[in-house]
Amino acid sequence: MHRLILAALTLCLVSTVQGLDIQVNGLFKGSAIFTIDGRQQLLKVGKASVEGVLLLEANTKQAVVQVDGERRVMTLSRHISSEYSRSTKKELAIPRNRYDQYISKALVNGVSTEVLVDTGANTVAMSSLQARALKLDYLRGRPSVVRTASGESRAYSVLLHSVDVGGIQVNGVQAVVIEGSYPETVLLGMTFLKHVDLREKGDILYLQARF
Repeated sequence: MHRLILAALTLCLVSTVQGLDIQVNGLFKGSAIFTIDGRQQLLKVGKASVEGVLLLEANTKQAVVQVDGERRVMTLSRHISSEYSRSTKKELAIPRNRYDQYISKALVNGVSTEVLVDTGANTVAMSSLQARALKLDYLRGRPSVVRTASGESRAYSVLLHSVDVGGIQVNGVQAVVIEGSYPETVLLGMTFLKHVDLREKGDILYLQARF
């Protein structure tokens, strides 16, 4: 499974424009991920229209689209069209970055940080530098030794109160804190990922809550 960088995300929003069902799955600077009449599309500002939908503007808060000459502003609301039935489960769309990574913003114990989706990691993992930034008293955790690219390092097993990624929150997440500066980004490992459904389509990774 590849990894990633996320500019911004959103869960679902739907609008009906000229008979089309348009759902926004992700908002980014200069682009947005849409589901148009059931088909997922990545639209970029200034590029050709897709199924009659032209993206005029996009940022992390809203997208401006044009359909048959009519402009519509789509914000992160929860309007549902009468013609569209969507899942009540929360879903997060994460685009792959140029390094083949999937990176997102997350709240760890309520504190914002970046996380890198890593299905190869058995547990959520972070460096001691990151743990201190997150105000974790990791030295009270269970000590151990782990092997990294630079050799063996002291590590501590801790229990995170909560990890929230795009509104998908899991409580009581096991994690390991490694002394030093490795890893550079918090690894979102299987102690969190086992609670979500993962699917990869094109250059997008989708995380959906199981509850």
